[in-house]
Amino acid sequence: MEEKFKLENQLCFRLYTASRLITQAYYPILSKFGLTYPQYLALLVLWEKDERPVNDIARRLMLETNTVTPLLKRMEAEGVVTRGQGKKDARQMIVKLTKKGRELQKKLTDVPETVGKAVLCESVTPETVPGLFGMLDDIIKQLKQQ
Repeated sequence: MEEKFKLENQLCFRLYTASRLITQAYYPILSKFGLTYPQYLALLVLWEKDERPVNDIARRLMLETNTVTPLLKRMEAEGVVTRGQGKKDARQMIVKLTKKGRELQKKLTDVPETVGKAVLCESVTPETVPGLFGMLDDIIKQLKQQ
């Protein structure tokens, strides 16, 4: 078999596996609060700046609006966000944190450090993380241009 077709030689497999395992690391923490990992990501966007249009949230998450809308509907049903028409443009759906959504930020304050520590290893240290971010950002940028 050619080397290029071996699983262990595939960058995509390593990225996929790392992503899946990181998501699994979040599960026991987030599930205590009734959240999924994608919902947590949406909350991160809203905690940065509340009252955002759905298409803005989708852009920040690098997803399509038709992927984000059902996620936000579930979050609304759970009382974490509200969705309503924009004041300037009624065609825009604006997402806003509820009191419960804002309180979750306080309850989840240790999550970034907890999961961050879980990925630290010999080659990934607090000092090397910025370089890793840079490499991953370059990969993302390159793939978005395809």
